[in-house]
Amino acid sequence: MTNHDDFEQAALPHMDVLQNYAMHLTMNSENAKDLLQDTYLKAYRFWGRFEKGTNIKAWLYRIMKNSHINRYRKVKNEPAKVSYEENHLPYDMTLEASFAGKHTLTNTYNDIFEDEIVRSIESMKNTFRDVIFLCDVEGLSYEEIAKTVGCPMGTVRSRLHRGRKLLKKKLFAYARNNGYIPKRSPS
Repeated sequence: MTNHDDFEQAALPHMDVLQNYAMHLTMNSENAKDLLQDTYLKAYRFWGRFEKGTNIKAWLYRIMKNSHINRYRKVKNEPAKVSYEENHLPYDMTLEASFAGKHTLTNTYNDIFEDEIVRSIESMKNTFRDVIFLCDVEGLSYEEIAKTVGCPMGTVRSRLHRGRKLLKKKLFAYARNNGYIPKRSPS
């Protein structure tokens, strides 16, 4: 089997979960596609450095996370660009174009969670939101999450515990009103 075949067999089965993670990171479908493509290009390019027998999914997640951080830093440090055409469009078209293609966490997770849950997740710090997403939505192990976010496994456990505790606090009334927590009968 060639190096190319090894890569395809090991890496390509994880494309769907990486697409979800890219969407989680970017909140934009086009940027998510670009990030996914960039991740697979880098993974293929550095396939020789991958240690066979280790966790391929965690390795791919880590590449994606680092690529996303590098892109963010690059965009953040670039001066703002304004195109000539953009300044000569009528106001309403410019406004419409500026909102086109933008996604919120609500659009990303609306098939999974109800609005109140999404709002509660959105209000959390990224450190908690990332580990909750990777563990509870994507089903990664603590070890895989630790490699993905670049912190010790104990920190992952701590963030997951604190994040879930924050969510529980934020969603207690919602859970009671929707029957997830039984209402106490008056005694």
